[in-house]
Amino acid sequence: MPKWSVTALIVAAGSGERAGGELPKQYRPIAGKPILRRAIEAMMRHPRVNQVRVVIGEGQQALFEEAANGLEVGAAIMGGATRQKSVRRGLEALAAEEPPKLVLIHDAARPFCPPDVIDRLLKALQTNSGAVPALPAADTLMRGKGRHLGETMDRTHLNGVQTPQA
Repeated sequence: MPKWSVTALIVAAGSGERAGGELPKQYRPIAGKPILRRAIEAMMRHPRVNQVRVVIGEGQQALFEEAANGLEVGAAIMGGATRQKSVRRGLEALAAEEPPKLVLIHDAARPFCPPDVIDRLLKALQTNSGAVPALPAADTLMRGKGRHLGETMDRTHLNGVQTPQA
């Protein structure tokens, strides 16, 4: 078994444009700590997570170093132009090193991951090749285009996928 059997790969490469402002949202503070740091700490606190690695965006090295100061997260991994490309680069970097047995892919913008979510994901991986946390859709969903809404969608079988994804 590899030294790192469970790695949390935190994706923090976004520019945060939708949130507005000059600072990407993953580096903005919540109660005095950058959101990214809170996400890292949540993963590090879990007893089954052996390693945390972070994928960052171009030009974010100094922000990352400040947010992760004093935490054992290893060198940052340079992400891509999209979340999908960033995840791929993160997985490729892990594979080039000492590949972990299991990977939890988590968004930096979700800083308060409850330990029981990680427990359930790791349990699901005992019998499945992948797992994601999902919540039943609670919002009213409508089909439409642009400013024109049409029929209301039946949300009985719709779920919102969250992170970490295992």
